[in-house]
Amino acid sequence: MTSEQAPPATSSDPGGDPAERKRASLPVWQESLLLLGFALVLAVVIKAFLVQAFYIPSESMEPGLVKNDRILVQKPSYWFGEPERGDVVVFEDPGGWLGAADAGPEGGVTGLLAKVGLYPEGGHLVKRVIGTAGDVITCCDADGRISVNGQALDEDDYVTLDRKKAKCNGPMTGNCSWQAGPVPEGHVFVMGDHRDDSADSTVHMCTPEETDCVSGQEFVPVDLVVGKVFALVWPLSHFSGVGRADSFDDVPDPEK
Repeated sequence: MTSEQAPPATSSDPGGDPAERKRASLPVWQESLLLLGFALVLAVVIKAFLVQAFYIPSESMEPGLVKNDRILVQKPSYWFGEPERGDVVVFEDPGGWLGAADAGPEGGVTGLLAKVGLYPEGGHLVKRVIGTAGDVITCCDADGRISVNGQALDEDDYVTLDRKKAKCNGPMTGNCSWQAGPVPEGHVFVMGDHRDDSADSTVHMCTPEETDCVSGQEFVPVDLVVGKVFALVWPLSHFSGVGRADSFDDVPDPEK
């Protein structure tokens, strides 16, 4: 007498136990929330360590950067170093520089997006670094050029001003004869490219007529520098890279 062995059990479901597969999958709305949460965390990390979006709040950086342009700032360049002469940088207001300027979105959806780096953030300034630690900035030579450590700067490629009214590249003090520095350690001296319409370091210098002015307020602490501007991304008609000005290449090191 022989006995027939039952064939091994088979399943028509190649994916395994339907109950286990059901437990492993998530509803679409839950997956969407997870993806959104991941994207927000990634955006926060990118903003904190790599790249951040800002907008241009005024005309002070024309002609290269126009009011309401959107720019991107990269941060790794200053992880192990400091800003260099000619860099275009974004920095936090050292105190009273912005005045009544727009501080950016404060609430609502745009405020939240700004906090996670998905919307241009306000409360900052954009200027060009003219002097770094130890540098002496002088205005101006017979051709109206600013000098750094005795080297005159040819800035025609990026500077604009009303040549009929301004006789030099540093007119915001009210005259074309001034000197700043030496720049203290851990600080920079900055100017806007629109030289007769920029509330920059020159505006915060003490003039001989001022008796209650605190010297040193014209210098920006490096700790307040967020990063270096590297791209103009909006509007698309303005899309371009933003680099360091090569007019500073021949500036000598400061005397010690």
